[in-house]
Amino acid sequence: MPTKFRFSSPVWAHHGVGGWHFLTLPAAVAEGLRDAVPPSGPGFGSIRVTVTVGTSTWDTSVYPDKASGSFVLPVKKTVRCANQILVGDVVDVAMRVRQSAPDEHGAPERQRRRNASGT
Repeated sequence: MPTKFRFSSPVWAHHGVGGWHFLTLPAAVAEGLRDAVPPSGPGFGSIRVTVTVGTSTWDTSVYPDKASGSFVLPVKKTVRCANQILVGDVVDVAMRVRQSAPDEHGAPERQRRRNASGT
């Protein structure tokens, strides 16, 4: 199963507070992600990824989007500014799934954080 993906998508702005900007993953990429990463409890179905757009690489998550049936990828302001990206621009994306490294007892990172917070 692939854990690396390349795609192009237009940037759009969320109409709510905060000025969030996103890309919607193409259907084939969303399907590939679902095949590569089994659902894993909390996190609203988000999947941790490392993304490269232009000259910028960052760690983030993609989030399921009921409206499109796909996932949305948030694009930070620093990335948009560094690469002169505006709403409506179609950008090329390289994305890879980040795997949680287990601790010495085999617990993934998410479980270690839950245990540390007492929940």
